[in-house]
Amino acid sequence: MVDELELLKKDWQKKEANLPKLSYDEIYKMIWKKSSSIVKWIFYISILEFVIPHLLYLVPSMRNNLDIYANLGLTNVVLVVSIVQYLVVFYFIYLFYKRYREISVLDSAKQLTSNILRTRKTVKYYVIFSLSMVLLTFAMLTVGVYFSDNIVDTLGLGNQLASMPLEKVKLIIMASFAILGVVFTLVFGGIYFLLYGLLTRKLRRNYKELQKLEV
Repeated sequence: MVDELELLKKDWQKKEANLPKLSYDEIYKMIWKKSSSIVKWIFYISILEFVIPHLLYLVPSMRNNLDIYANLGLTNVVLVVSIVQYLVVFYFIYLFYKRYREISVLDSAKQLTSNILRTRKTVKYYVIFSLSMVLLTFAMLTVGVYFSDNIVDTLGLGNQLASMPLEKVKLIIMASFAILGVVFTLVFGGIYFLLYGLLTRKLRRNYKELQKLEV
C-alpha cells in the first residue's frame, strides 16, 4: 500500500513539473482584472438599485401609495429624509465609481490590496445605510399613525375597525408597521447579501491571493 502511494506521489510531481508556471506579474494581472470587474459591477448595481424603484413610481398605483405620507402629515419629514437619502446615495455611488477608476490604473499589489479593503468597507457601510433607511421608513409610518386623529379614514381601512377604540386601532396598525419593517429589512438584507455579499466575498478571495503574493 505504501509503495502505491509513493508511486502516485511521484507521478503527480512529474505532472506538476510539466504544468505552466505563472509569474508574479501574470498572477497580479489576473487578480487586478477580476477585482476591477467586480468593483465595476458593484458600481452598476448601485445605480440600478437607485433607478429601478424610481421607475416604479411612474406606475399610477405606486404613486397613489405615496399619498399615505401626506395623509399622515409626514410630507415635510419625508421631504427632508428623502433629500438626505439622495445625497448619501449619490455619495456612495460616487465612491463606487471612484474605487473603480482607482483600481483601473493601479500598478502595485499593495495599492490594489488597499483599494480592495476600502471597497469592501464602502459596500458594508452602504448596505448598513440602505437597511437603516428601510427601518426608518416604517418607523416614520408608525409615528405618523400614533399622532393621527383619524387613522381609519386616513388609511382607508373600512368599517371593520370603525367600531373599535381608536387607541386599539392605532396599536394594531403600529404593530403591523413594526412587523413589516422587520420583515422588509430582512428581505432587503437577503437581497443585499446575494448581490453585494457575493461580490465582496470574491474581493476577499482576491485580497487573500494578493497577501500571498506579498509574502
